[in-house]
Amino acid sequence: MGTRLRKLYPVVTALLLTVGNSLPAWAQSSLDEMKDALRTAEPAEAARLTREIERAWAQSGSTALDMLLRRGRDALEDDNADIAIEHLTAVTDHAPEFAEGWHARATAYYMKGLYGPALDDLQRALILNPDNYNAIFGLGVMLQEFGDYVRARSAFEQVLDLHPNHENATKALEQLKAKGIGREL
Repeated sequence: MGTRLRKLYPVVTALLLTVGNSLPAWAQSSLDEMKDALRTAEPAEAARLTREIERAWAQSGSTALDMLLRRGRDALEDDNADIAIEHLTAVTDHAPEFAEGWHARATAYYMKGLYGPALDDLQRALILNPDNYNAIFGLGVMLQEFGDYVRARSAFEQVLDLHPNHENATKALEQLKAKGIGREL
């Protein structure tokens, strides 16, 4: 029996490596399918897809980093931007290719009024994940605060191209149109 197991070991190892290496491609394919479906989904289905997409974006591949991301987000919910920045800086330091760490830290910087670092982190998040409609929305909010209404409108429109049921982007665009920005004459 021991000899049979030793002979199977390379086969099992090769199989696990093949399946393990194919999972990220499958997960990306599934994420791409969800993002495509989001563009035409009815509101109830869009809400479900949004949860699934954002859950996928929040997975770094490391339990420890996912926990730090959660702690950072919890600190944001508790209006404790300083603690959030500490946790989220640890995430970005240890996983610089993890877009959601940059996006979350941008939010924390924004809450502290640190707009330069927030913009830098949003840029990094969007380089890593150009379809992150929430990061694009955050950029639109900042542009609106800076008085750059035309570029803010463009950002909100881009959000709605990716996620037509994004309520905050819809409201923000309506507010800009009420000010005369983007209204057709």
